Amino acid sequence: MFINRQAELQLLEQRYASDQAELFVLYGRRRVGKTELLTQFCQGKRHVFFVADLDVEPVLRAALSAVVNAELLGPQAASAVYPSWEDIFLLLAHHAQAERLVVVLDEFTYLVAAHPPLASTLQRLWDSDLRHSKLMLILCGSYIGMMEEAVLGYKAPLYGRRTAQYLLEPLGFHDARLFFPVYDLADQVRAYAIFGGTPAYLSAVSASQPLRQAQGNPLLSIVGSQMLTRGTFLYDEVRLLLQQELRQPRNYFAILEAIAAGRTRLNEIKQATGLGGVTSYLSILQGLRLIERVVPVTEGQPHKSRRGLYRLRDQFFRFWFRFVHPQRTLLERGGSQVVLDRLVAPQLDVFTGPVFEEICQQFLWRVGLGGRLPFTPLRIGGWWRANEEIDAIVVGRDAAMLVECKWTKRPIGVDILRHLERKAGLVSRELGSRRRFLGLCARSGFTDAVEQEAARRDDLFLFDLPRIVAGE
Repeated sequence: MFINRQAELQLLEQRYASDQAELFVLYGRRRVGKTELLTQFCQGKRHVFFVADLDVEPVLRAALSAVVNAELLGPQAASAVYPSWEDIFLLLAHHAQAERLVVVLDEFTYLVAAHPPLASTLQRLWDSDLRHSKLMLILCGSYIGMMEEAVLGYKAPLYGRRTAQYLLEPLGFHDARLFFPVYDLADQVRAYAIFGGTPAYLSAVSASQPLRQAQGNPLLSIVGSQMLTRGTFLYDEVRLLLQQELRQPRNYFAILEAIAAGRTRLNEIKQATGLGGVTSYLSILQGLRLIERVVPVTEGQPHKSRRGLYRLRDQFFRFWFRFVHPQRTLLERGGSQVVLDRLVAPQLDVFTGPVFEEICQQFLWRVGLGGRLPFTPLRIGGWWRANEEIDAIVVGRDAAMLVECKWTKRPIGVDILRHLERKAGLVSRELGSRRRFLGLCARSGFTDAVEQEAARRDDLFLFDLPRIVAGE
């Protein structure tokens, strides 16, 4: 199932239309949809599409030779193996002299790992032959650190040769919800909190399966069958992915589990894991886009802030480390229903609360950049100090909006509004002379008193669940 990615397709089409040599670098985490995006782009175009695997250099060169021959020379030449990578790229350049040819090398990092001189060879050939052709060469890779080191980094052989690059991120809520359109609005939010925005995981969500009740709490029925059941795709996905990407997965597991359990400060992570060199591990996890360090949105120098917190970037990882990994012994013995009923169901809405805040921030970006706020946002993020926090602050050049997000069954009342007004005073110095607006985002709407007050004021905005989900 291919959802959206219109901006990415448009960028690829623009480079394709240049009719000049293009070296496009597409990278991102596994399962994020890179191959599917490139498959969609290549439809109807003259192209060679090669997906590398973990193998030795002669096998990979033979496999690429077969694909190139089959596409450009016909099946009768498919068995010929070129003696060098240089010969393959020169053949591609020859066939791209008069007509546009798209060549996709998917999992490019596997090729570099099997044959380290490949990047240097490609750099030399690009300078001498490829850049004078109509070749559109797309290098695609999943191991973000290696892609940046081998292709994008300052010391990389191909540095300065790329004509465009794109880091493909997981889908935001507005697009991810299209994978489960039959669910009601609240359950779409819960589903995003569980599965996140990675297309491969979202595809596992069967929209035809109805929501069921478990101990009075709404749950997606697929959680038990596809995430908590041994042998299913999602049950071991995180473990297998980390074992493939990392050399010491045990230490990274400990760090990710600590963060998922709410130990988000550096000292808390050190204490929870007992590991030395935690900073280095955190740096690698950030490079893999698995975690991020966040600071209050009002910080002038984020990299120097002492209020930084670490959090998991992916909702699916967050759910897995919260409910699957710690319960592995029970789940291995067939206890999926016990975990579902006694742990997941009672905690699901509490677990969803922070994700709703993130969805609200995505919504505020969307409406802000669409001109549906009183000002254009420059930054959006949370704010905290000691025991005080504000869910979201939209910072513009001359104005700011302080927003409270409530994922509760009760409508937001005047008490919540007054609490937000009080907290607005805590950030007055950091916001300077900017005009202040207030915003309330609610799952269950607002009391009549709040609705009436909003009607009288020009600085108070109310955003209910239907509007937040629709992104309008």
